[in-house]
Amino acid sequence: MKDFSYKFALTVLVLFVLTALVGPFLVEHDPMRGSLRARLDPPFWIEGGSTTHLLGTDRLGRDVLARIVEGAKISLLVCAVVIAIAGSVGTAVGTLSGYIGGWVDRVLMRLVDLALSLPVILLALLIGAISGPSFTNIVIVISLVLWSQYARMSRGETLRVKNEEYVDLARTSGLGHVAIIFKHILPNIAPSLIVVATLQVGVVIVLEASLSFLGVGVPPPNPSWGAMVSEGRSYVVTAWWVSAFPGIAIVMVVMAVNVLGDTLTDRINPALRGRNG
Repeated sequence: MKDFSYKFALTVLVLFVLTALVGPFLVEHDPMRGSLRARLDPPFWIEGGSTTHLLGTDRLGRDVLARIVEGAKISLLVCAVVIAIAGSVGTAVGTLSGYIGGWVDRVLMRLVDLALSLPVILLALLIGAISGPSFTNIVIVISLVLWSQYARMSRGETLRVKNEEYVDLARTSGLGHVAIIFKHILPNIAPSLIVVATLQVGVVIVLEASLSFLGVGVPPPNPSWGAMVSEGRSYVVTAWWVSAFPGIAIVMVVMAVNVLGDTLTDRINPALRGRNG
């Protein structure tokens, strides 16, 4: 059963990535342009629908399928940028904190505690109110929240690795601190960080969708899964497909990421489950 779940989750994620990278070149309709004549057309299998718009249209006559595909590209881009920034900053802070120790460790960990206490939604609303919704704001807000998790993980793993015999031998041989970090510390803590990054893909997608739902995420008319769900909530009874399909996309991708992350936790670093549990 676990193997089936893992393969299914991996298939969903591969389809998500392919949809984001290739899908926009394959869809027939422009996700930004609509037609009032085709306003709120149902999916093709429902009476009144047609194969012209396979998953129906929204209140402005825009193709739902085309917007979901474009939204997948935005979600993947947000995930890639946020994880790259948060992962780099958090890993650097946590590795230095664990390796150097002392007052440096105490100061950096207090910064981590501060980051963990930040209310992401309120922070996003504040930044959105000041500068308006934008892709940059999403990246900044989510990165400010997520880098601390990398820092805590990399610090804990660094404290474990730096006391290994091969690290002591490297110091004895005259290898510098920077070389030790890059040659011995980072390669050995990388598996745990990969698990964290995998699990955070789902977190980023949910946060991006939540912020877009509240109107402080991706600015319109750019399609975002969260914004699509928000736009369709007024038509849940009469045109359920407007919000249902992007909502299903969010649920499937997040569940697939969680299953894949749990599997990687068991296979790459079983001890990580005990510490996070």
